[in-house]
Amino acid sequence: MAFNSIKYAFFLLVVFFLYWFVFDRWIAQSKQQLRWQNAFVLVASYIFYGLWSWKFLILIAFTSLCSYLSGQQMSTGRWRKTALWSNIIINVGILGLFKYYDFFAAELAGLLGVAGDKFMLHLVLPVGISFYTFQALSYSIDVYKHKIEPTRDIIAFFAYIAFFPQLVAGPIERATNLLPQFQRKRTFDYDTVVDGARQILWGLFMKMVVADNCASYVDKVFAWGGSGSEHLMAAVFFTFQIYGDFAGYSNIAIGTAKLFGIRLMQNFKTPYFSRDIAEFWRRWHISLTTWFRDYIYIPLGGSRVGKFKVMRNTFIIFLVSGLWHGANWTFLSWGFYHACLFLPLILLGQNRKYTDTVAAGRWLPSVKELGQMTLTFMLALVGWIIFRATGIPSTAGYLHEMLTSETLTGIYKIFTHWEMLPVGIMIVVEWLQRNKEHGLQNWENIFCNRWIRYCIYAFFLASTIFFRGDYQEFIYFQF
Repeated sequence: MAFNSIKYAFFLLVVFFLYWFVFDRWIAQSKQQLRWQNAFVLVASYIFYGLWSWKFLILIAFTSLCSYLSGQQMSTGRWRKTALWSNIIINVGILGLFKYYDFFAAELAGLLGVAGDKFMLHLVLPVGISFYTFQALSYSIDVYKHKIEPTRDIIAFFAYIAFFPQLVAGPIERATNLLPQFQRKRTFDYDTVVDGARQILWGLFMKMVVADNCASYVDKVFAWGGSGSEHLMAAVFFTFQIYGDFAGYSNIAIGTAKLFGIRLMQNFKTPYFSRDIAEFWRRWHISLTTWFRDYIYIPLGGSRVGKFKVMRNTFIIFLVSGLWHGANWTFLSWGFYHACLFLPLILLGQNRKYTDTVAAGRWLPSVKELGQMTLTFMLALVGWIIFRATGIPSTAGYLHEMLTSETLTGIYKIFTHWEMLPVGIMIVVEWLQRNKEHGLQNWENIFCNRWIRYCIYAFFLASTIFFRGDYQEFIYFQF
């Protein structure tokens, strides 16, 4: 069930109604009210995931059980390191088998000069496996480091791993944030539910109107080619497509969680307003980048070691990030490319220069800020070409076609495509809301008249109905 489907809308309404107005009242007098509340969330989450494939429910249940038992073993104080590494090996092994085995088998077979198909398993990649595996690992590691106490409530733990809004594509939650929320009773809060509904609406606009309309043009050019300016337009549209697609999903997930009294971490903070590539990565897919920072980069020494080791750690992080996205040389190249962009910032000690919000307290950026944001956007754009390409040769060919004299003379054509209208609306809204959690939050600060705000919400709702693009599956479902 995709978030942008009628089936999901029906599922969400039913679960929400039963959760607050039927089931919650039915168990209100129970001494185990919280346990039953979590059990309802778990059942709903397993139904949600089972509609993708019921067979993969066994896999997520096994991952959950192994991680739960590792925490229980560590709570005894004996064999702590063995319990931790056993769980890491089991879960990373499962992820590697499904996601990377065929890739490495084919590469090894190529090196040996034998037919690679004989060694490949052709396993179907379970949807969301990269996300829930990392979430399970964070629990074991945090328990081992004494950042969180191991839970004995197996239902709450299974609900933490399988919570349906963020199960398929994140945010990748930490046990220190999400698990305690399943250990205390949730109560209905009208303001939180309304804000969640607005965030869902904003996420649907980003996905269905911005991303899906850009996707049609992107798919055509990447598949069939075109002029230099058309290659540039497709690259620009894909840059906004992948943002609208993934940030849209995150907004829907976070908004949905609010409907059930759960707070998920913010996953995007207007990354295309970043002034350098380091700031971009502090604002893009925050749950994954901070996961790598906390569980790989810092254990390697982080930034407290010499510059050579900092650069080494940076390359490790980005290569692992590329590999996390998929078993493909283009993803590894994309990670290597971004690691190279970090080198000048590390050498000059500028990788932590921008931690505030751009143009804080001002309506418009300065000329310098605008130039920095434009340069960072273009660097990210080149990275997305590498990410989207089918191989290294096609990446080189695409860049060659894009960097022609015709591109300069036809660059104005970008603004003649109607897809730039929803993109422009998104940019304006996110600029006005760059200090907020999402685009439709607290519009009271801009428009005092509530009827104006209602008209704005109605506009975005109508846009998702009448101006949506052709249906596209969420890009990050493949990871």
